[in-house]
Amino acid sequence: MLELDIIKQHVRLEPDEVEEDTLLDTYATAARRMVEHQTGRNLYATEGEIPTDAEGNATDEHALVLDDDLTTAMLLLIGHWYENREAVALGTIATELPMAVQALISPYRHFHFD
Repeated sequence: MLELDIIKQHVRLEPDEVEEDTLLDTYATAARRMVEHQTGRNLYATEGEIPTDAEGNATDEHALVLDDDLTTAMLLLIGHWYENREAVALGTIATELPMAVQALISPYRHFHFD
């Protein structure tokens, strides 16, 4: 969903450095899934990717299209995971994910009311 070039720019890797590509792709998938889980919505790269019925009406009523806020949140997650590859490191204090991630994605949350 996020282009590898923008991810590499965010983590300060040169575009021709390919050794970490698989890892970065894995982090990108995990970041997308985290945004979807935290918002309770399915994330699409463009409006054109939202599934529609025969009349052209969206069939995913809670679809969420990737925008700058969500892109930034995903890049912050990827950068955090890239720099902190273990859950806990010796000699450090365990910290939560960057606070900005929650601030960026919380306005997009869908609440289910039964």
